[in-house]
Amino acid sequence: MKFNFATVTMLAAALGMAQTDQAEADAFVGGLLGGFIGSAVGSNIRTQPRQRATRTRPATRNTYQREQNRQVQVALNHFGFNVGAADGALGPRSRAGISQYQGYLGFGPTGHLNDFERNILMTAYQRSTMGGPQVARVVANHRDGMRGLLAVVRDEFSGGRTAGSSGGAYGLPAAVADAVDEIAASSDPTAEQLVQRSGFIQLSDLNGDGRTDYILDTSVTGSAFWCNAQSCAVKVFVSTPDGYVRNDFQAFNVTPAMFDCNRGNCELDRGGATTVAAAAPAEPPSSDEAGSAPVATAQPRVQNPEASAPAMPSFFGQAQTQQVSLASHCNRVALVTNANGGFTTIDRIEDPVFAMNEQFCLARTFAIADGEAIIAQIPGATPQAVSQQCETLAPLLQQHVAALSLEPREAVIRRVAGFVLESGLGADDMAATARVCLASGYLTDNLPVALGSSLLLVALGEESYGELPGHHLLQGIGASQREAMAVEWLRASVPAEQTGATAASFAPGPDSRNPLIHAALDRLTGTEAPAAATPVPVFSLQPKSD
Repeated sequence: MKFNFATVTMLAAALGMAQTDQAEADAFVGGLLGGFIGSAVGSNIRTQPRQRATRTRPATRNTYQREQNRQVQVALNHFGFNVGAADGALGPRSRAGISQYQGYLGFGPTGHLNDFERNILMTAYQRSTMGGPQVARVVANHRDGMRGLLAVVRDEFSGGRTAGSSGGAYGLPAAVADAVDEIAASSDPTAEQLVQRSGFIQLSDLNGDGRTDYILDTSVTGSAFWCNAQSCAVKVFVSTPDGYVRNDFQAFNVTPAMFDCNRGNCELDRGGATTVAAAAPAEPPSSDEAGSAPVATAQPRVQNPEASAPAMPSFFGQAQTQQVSLASHCNRVALVTNANGGFTTIDRIEDPVFAMNEQFCLARTFAIADGEAIIAQIPGATPQAVSQQCETLAPLLQQHVAALSLEPREAVIRRVAGFVLESGLGADDMAATARVCLASGYLTDNLPVALGSSLLLVALGEESYGELPGHHLLQGIGASQREAMAVEWLRASVPAEQTGATAASFAPGPDSRNPLIHAALDRLTGTEAPAAATPVPVFSLQPKSD
């Protein structure tokens, strides 16, 4: 990795200004990177789908490009676009396969991949090889089998949802989506129509753990299959550390206030309502995680012996502080986006805050995909082991994450740059590790880890990652809500135009993405360009000729 002049100057200044404790830096190197992450990135494991617009020696560039081409060929063959031997040379057969892939996803069949198309292909391939229940679910439900995973990833990255391409995900955790499919199978509306029907899905934090829980009320389906004369089936999915637990009830016109939940066990506080069953968890709380979740059953309610003791009322401090779950936040955003028929576009920004929420969650998805690309190449790595190592990053960068809500952008970057310099770690290894921990932090909802990792990448010269702190500040998730500071980070990190390598973004997407972000910021700050003034009419006073 090479630094530009501005980055070198900033790092040099940080040497003289930063007061980072050397023992802290040593702990970072010896702790986090002493494990398999450090040894793996030290063996030149890098994220392949991304390309940074940096000048390299021709021989290095050619070697890297050939390996990247080879991986594209492997992925194309995997999804049935037969390009022959994966030799790293993109000849006519490979170009034809690329065109078929592009045509399948509705892109222009040019035979040449742009960053967005390559990222979709490689992310889908990595998920496919890693497997897990979500991949198996797509393969089983999508009309195109394994190839349908490409459409699912495309929809995640662009917000465009094509009929039949989602595999039944609907922006919901897999366990909840499975129940939607089950209900839709005995109802006239399709699953997509049910998700958008008012009252069918209700969102709430029923057990107070800070995560989104889901209530499915079949009384709005119009189907007698789920109802009797007095009540209809109600399926409640409540989040626990081990996964979503399903509780089945018979009731009518339910609201979240009717349920009393302790961990995974829920009771319906209404006379005559019947609890049918409480099922084992079927899906981890974050819908992005892959792999099987440990099996856990709903535990019986245990009375807290201290619950009846009088307590001093408190209206301030930690008693009223609740950690916001970004995974749950993005689940809510996805549901509203689906109900709206797709993502906000630049020509119909009605709510700029919600438009930025959509882009925040898309950026989170891109960051997870980028880190997963590296994790997939680390021998023996598991999400749990990666999470444990990355957790050591949070206390080391705690003061810098806290400063994000208090200090200007340049001051925060100088502080983090000092930490990077005193760590003694190579820039490439530090950047690859930060990408791994960024993905892990978002997957596990460990926002201090995610924010600290994004700040490391910005300090290393990858300024586009500054979009993430900007979103956190704007929404007040993982950081204090600071609109002015958020706008400063976002303006500096997101190019106004997105055209080619000169306006590279860590989250490549449609060409309209960056202009949309700036348009939403203009709406928020009241800096929209004024409408063109109506020209004053001019009349000629020439003498009238006979």
